[in-house]
Amino acid sequence: MKKFIVTMLVVAATATSAQAGLKVIGKGDAMRLDPTAFPPAMKANYEIVRVKCVKCHTLERTIVAIQTGIAPISGQPFDRSATKAYGVKMLRKPDSNMSKPEVKAAVDLLNYLLSEAEK
Repeated sequence: MKKFIVTMLVVAATATSAQAGLKVIGKGDAMRLDPTAFPPAMKANYEIVRVKCVKCHTLERTIVAIQTGIAPISGQPFDRSATKAYGVKMLRKPDSNMSKPEVKAAVDLLNYLLSEAEK
């Protein structure tokens, strides 16, 4: 519970400044990104994430992790090394139905979004 409260405080304190490079639409379970300014390759990658990743969790979880640099569930840092680790984890999950190219596309998108969120 304490981790959750600390994570929520960090989210509240950093959400405005951390998301300067990301356009977010909606709130809560309906939260998603506006991919109109993404490069073409990242738009395609976003479609993979938008379709595949939401089978197990909302995009809100991913967006909050990108905005804050903290994974909402574990409270661990969410950075480029974490995106790779999450990609490997998702590839090993039998229910993810994600191929290696799809996981690579998702990891590439997450790394791109982390860069954009830093702007």
